[in-house]
Amino acid sequence: MFLELIQYDFIQRAYIAGSFIAFLCGILGLFLILRRLSLIGDGISHVSFGAIALGLFFGFYPFYIAIPTVIIASYLILKITEKTKLHADAAIGIVSSAGISLGVILSSISGGFNIDLFSYLFGNILAISKEEMYLSVFLSAFLLIVIYYLYYEFFSVSFDEEYAKTTGINTKRINVILITLTALTVILAIRIVGVMLSSALLILPGATSLLFAKSFKFTIFFSGILSLISVFLGITFAFYLDLPPGATIIVLNLIFFSFFSVYRKINQ
Repeated sequence: MFLELIQYDFIQRAYIAGSFIAFLCGILGLFLILRRLSLIGDGISHVSFGAIALGLFFGFYPFYIAIPTVIIASYLILKITEKTKLHADAAIGIVSSAGISLGVILSSISGGFNIDLFSYLFGNILAISKEEMYLSVFLSAFLLIVIYYLYYEFFSVSFDEEYAKTTGINTKRINVILITLTALTVILAIRIVGVMLSSALLILPGATSLLFAKSFKFTIFFSGILSLISVFLGITFAFYLDLPPGATIIVLNLIFFSFFSVYRKINQ
């Protein structure tokens, strides 16, 4: 059955792109959870909704508009948090509400792209093109390499930012890099699970792996693998059961989280 499935080109593209993006989401999401920035994925995804609507409104490929827009928005969230007395969640709320309001206004004044916008809202990895697959693989691999080379800095800042400063780490630079990586990862995740669910793909695998963390390296690796498995199974189930792939992937992540939560309580 599986050998029959992978004969389809669109399934091959979905598996390849989905695997890279999922592994990236699982790893980066864990750092966001530890930094208490879990909601930033949700905020950035709302901004991307406005950016995608703007691209469709002017007839551009949406991601050409979304990528620079969400990077600027994520940096703005960081600056609002640093320069004012507002907490990160308030800054995220301000920027995300602006982004989603723009998207709603643009979609209301131009009905010509509402169907396209709907596909970005909920994602469809099965419809990914060959060019999008290459872009997803290249960008995901690049971001994973950046995380690998800055692993110690991310690790230190995530657990104790003040101590990281005393060791000579430029925490402001690391924060900017982390926010930028998050923005790009959210854009990639939109193609799998859509605007509405991209933050869940960042949060759930990391939250699940933290339930039985033994060491940080084990936890971060397990988070990436769990995310990869959920996308792989989600694509497969979605194809055979005629289900929306994005929602199926997130439901599988919720099942994993529930299962390991129960398993942990039983074995305590």
